[in-house]
Order: sequence, then structure tokens, then C-alpha cells
Amino acid sequence: MRNQQLLFTGDQISEAHGKVKSGADFPAYIQDLKELGVTHYETFVEDGHTDYFGYNGHKITSAPKYSNLPITETSNKKQFQTDLKLHQEGKTDYPTFCKDCAKSGIKKWAVHMAKMTCTYYDKAVNRILVEQIPK
Repeated sequence: MRNQQLLFTGDQISEAHGKVKSGADFPAYIQDLKELGVTHYETFVEDGHTDYFGYNGHKITSAPKYSNLPITETSNKKQFQTDLKLHQEGKTDYPTFCKDCAKSGIKKWAVHMAKMTCTYYDKAVNRILVEQIPK
């Protein structure tokens, strides 16, 4: 696989992320990251920073995107699913989605490129939802 040799940069990640206007753009964003050689990443709701992982132990961490959001102690899966659906339909922007995640007790999400899944976790790192990412 040609992208196993790639060592992506923060600028490349930022450029790919800059194309995302709503949750509806998420599948194309994932394809862009795969092309860069990202194997998986984890985004943390508290401050919006993301750890990106690549081949051969390559890792970069983005800067926090906003001031700390308090994460609700007890997760609310039903409310989260409602908010996620709105976001995926392009009805909320990214900052709103992150605030909604915090209110629903979502600590982070992890995206795995090979599996094409996005998994959402609560504060105790319990899986709340696993979704297949459309190709």
C-alpha cells in the first residue's frame, strides 16, 4: 500500500479538515485522511484536540480547538443519537456538535480507517455507539 510510507503533517490534516462544513462532509474527510496515511484518530470533546496515528508509530496531536467543555458524568445515548443525526444531516456545525456531545456525556470518538468505523465513548470509556462510515 503506497500510503504506508507517508508521514502526514499537521498542515495536511488542517487542509483536509478545512473542507468540512458539516457532518455531511465527514465521509469525504475520512477518504482524504486515508490518502494521507492516517490509520486512525481520536478526537477529545473536552477541548477538541485530536491524536492522529499513522504507520510505523507516526503520531501527531492537534492543538485544542476551544476552551474546555465540561463533559456530563452520565451519558445519554438517546439524546446523543438525535444530535448526531442532526449533525450528519448538516443541520448543526462542528462547535454545536461538540457541545451536544459534552451534554450527552461523550468524552471522545475514535475513527478507524481500515474498519471504516467511528466509535463514541463516554467518560468511563464505555462504547456508546459504533457507526459504519459510508464510503
